[in-house]
Amino acid sequence: MGQQPNVLTPEQSALHRFGYTLRELRQARRFSLRTLAEKAFMSHSKLQKWENGDRSPKDRAEVELIDSLLRADGILIDLWERIGLDVSVRGHVSVSVPHVSEASMGLATAASQQAASDHEGIFVPARLRDGSVVFVALDRRAMLRGGVGIGAAAAFGVGTPTVADSNVVPALARPARSAAAYSDTPVEHLQRARRLLIDSDNLLGPGQALKSVREHIEVIKELRRDTKGIDRQALMELQTQYAEFASWLYQDLGDFDSAQFWLDRAFQWSHTVGDCDLTSYVMARKAQLAGETRDLVDVVDLAEAAQRMARPHSRLAAVARTYESYGHALRGESTDSERAIDDVRNSLDRVSGDTTPWGVWLNEQYVEVHRAQGLEVLGKHGQAAEIFTSAIKALPEGYHRDRGVYLARAAVAHAGAGVPDEAATVGLQALTVANDTGSGRIIRELARLDKALVPWQRQPEVANFRAHFDAVLAHES
Repeated sequence: MGQQPNVLTPEQSALHRFGYTLRELRQARRFSLRTLAEKAFMSHSKLQKWENGDRSPKDRAEVELIDSLLRADGILIDLWERIGLDVSVRGHVSVSVPHVSEASMGLATAASQQAASDHEGIFVPARLRDGSVVFVALDRRAMLRGGVGIGAAAAFGVGTPTVADSNVVPALARPARSAAAYSDTPVEHLQRARRLLIDSDNLLGPGQALKSVREHIEVIKELRRDTKGIDRQALMELQTQYAEFASWLYQDLGDFDSAQFWLDRAFQWSHTVGDCDLTSYVMARKAQLAGETRDLVDVVDLAEAAQRMARPHSRLAAVARTYESYGHALRGESTDSERAIDDVRNSLDRVSGDTTPWGVWLNEQYVEVHRAQGLEVLGKHGQAAEIFTSAIKALPEGYHRDRGVYLARAAVAHAGAGVPDEAATVGLQALTVANDTGSGRIIRELARLDKALVPWQRQPEVANFRAHFDAVLAHES
């Protein structure tokens, strides 16, 4: 059996950014790893180590050849050149502040020993020459030099660096946190901050909240150093909750590798807390992420594992069963999918009194949206479009980003049902929300819509949507 590809965290290092982008471009060009290696006269194992972030390329000529074969127009060369800068900074013990090329990402991951850069690891949707749309990790300044479209720059937070971007305070230089700094307890303060960030995420999108979430994780870790007993346990539980939230934000950005990284951390930390509900919830989220990445192997297995971990007949068991339903749909198992979603619908009254704080959003509307997702995958596009439309009307005020996701999925369903005018109109509304929030989930759905609408591309409404969608994408030169 071949080696499984590593889960990369592109914001962690230049090496991972290079490997992530190499993999994305190779898959977009429809090359197997072995085929690309043969075309480049390289060993399969060497190229695999590049993609997995295990080894940095040593020979510029080889990088240039791979860049040429993948028609990357220098993207891979630029990312490779940054690996040397990254290593020289991280490996030099006398360096006490970030290198100028790493200006102000903040505290990206628990594995990072030094602040990374807000200008690095920017994920943007890009249209390749063959018309396909992929997400690539690019340096923000390189994007600006390369003339990325204004729409793409605005939608995904790529702008001119500000004064704050260049005045970076290293993590070690910050004053030590202490419980006395808070008017209430640190846990209460940070819990309230998390609730506000969740509200901000749905209104403004993940990009606005992500930096604060990462910084709060570091604050919690600092507080834990000087805390014992029940307070330390409470901080650890909060740290786990923030990690799960970080995973969600990355998932919404479309950066699934980083989303998986943070879910793995949350799962690990949840075991130290000893909260079975929290661990069950994180496992269910793993199933959800697998469904979003259309992982036909893991999604049902992870959902079933979450149900085994959850209390019998609990809300969390129902949440996991919901994600299992979508997994069966992805596998084409229509009967199993419908049975699972019916089980969840029939359990809603029973689980409504469950006191766990996790999965409180599980209601009839949420279940119906997932039922529509399954129906769309199974080819029942008209039914799916009708359910999505009803769900959009029932959404409470303030759920701006979620409305955009539902609109995009409804548009895809309309296209599948052969109603291109409605698909384009609804898709244009979803695109507005994507521009407002920077949601990669919406953009991924709209990329599917863009492709589905090709047969009707001469119709005015379709042409209008596709032109607007194209304007928010980066392009190969």
